[in-house]
Amino acid sequence: MTIQLPHGPYEPRTTPLDLAPSGAPLASRTVFSAAHVVADPYADISPDDPVAVDWDATLAFRRHLWSHGLGVAEAMDTAQRGMGLDWAGAAELIRRSAAEAKSVGGRIACGVGTDQLTGPATLPEVRAAYEEQLALVEGSGAQAILMASRALAAAANGPEDYLETYAHLLRQATEPVVLHWLGPMFDPALEGYWGSSDLDAATDTFLKVISEHPDKVDGIKISLLDAEREIDVRRRLPSGVRCYTGDDFNYPELIAGDDRGFSHALLGIFDPLGPLAAHAVRVLDTGDVEGFRALLDPTVELSRHLFKAPTRFYKTGVVFLAWLAGHQEHFTMVGGLQSARSLPHLAKAYELADGLGLFPDPELAEARMRALLTVHGGSR
Repeated sequence: MTIQLPHGPYEPRTTPLDLAPSGAPLASRTVFSAAHVVADPYADISPDDPVAVDWDATLAFRRHLWSHGLGVAEAMDTAQRGMGLDWAGAAELIRRSAAEAKSVGGRIACGVGTDQLTGPATLPEVRAAYEEQLALVEGSGAQAILMASRALAAAANGPEDYLETYAHLLRQATEPVVLHWLGPMFDPALEGYWGSSDLDAATDTFLKVISEHPDKVDGIKISLLDAEREIDVRRRLPSGVRCYTGDDFNYPELIAGDDRGFSHALLGIFDPLGPLAAHAVRVLDTGDVEGFRALLDPTVELSRHLFKAPTRFYKTGVVFLAWLAGHQEHFTMVGGLQSARSLPHLAKAYELADGLGLFPDPELAEARMRALLTVHGGSR
């Protein structure tokens, strides 16, 4: 049977890909999925109240990712940091997920930011906010990811302020961290990060931070959606410092790499693509680059669709696909962000994901897509 989507009829597939879990770790690449949070749809809260999280469903989704051998990047942009999830909620998420990771032997790294600051802040206040979050993450037993800070972007007067702030934080860290450069397409408040809107100048400052503290930097995550810049930065890293791609447009080629290196991965798109991504990397583990690309290249159309401008709303599509795939029982997001994408956008995401065989139960996905259409007034 066909389903009438806003852009025309579509015939759903009837069989999913065979992507059974395999907890064995991936060998050739370190791969993190930046995981979303599941809202509690029955919480009686107003828009001004702290968000309500369904902790059982949220942790179950992390166990799903770990079961496929992926690491979890917790409390990152995908988890709606700064877009619904406040610091109190993120702190609870970090504590619960770190404990869950320890219980199942899963790998976890957690975002460290400054989002407890609610207004203009001085540089010492920015450092103190970072320190509070760093202490919580390291105290939970998780690896720290130093995220880009809106407060630092607003308070810094130039590159020196970034150099001094990050030098201070890296001295504080007890274990090597991941540095995250998130571009303004994901968060407009981060325009001019590293002290300049000139990307070449910003890149030089970013690399200077790393070169001065290579023993405290496990790796970097670049989320600029610019493959050439990532490759350039990757080739300029000190020995032993990894590059984790955050490029949701060009990840297959960046992970595959070339004769001068490759990128590991820390990606929001590996939330819906988790099982397929893990399978593809296992193929890459055998040295079969062509087989890896054959599996992952067809997913780029879906990723580019989910991450289309305004890119920061990609999370809506991610949660939508989790609902269709049966990982949660509703399409509700913290902060009401399920309304951030149009029905045609979501319908196209369904079609692309179904075509890839991502839904474990295609009939369930089709039934839920039909229900969404009904809620929106039926098909036309």
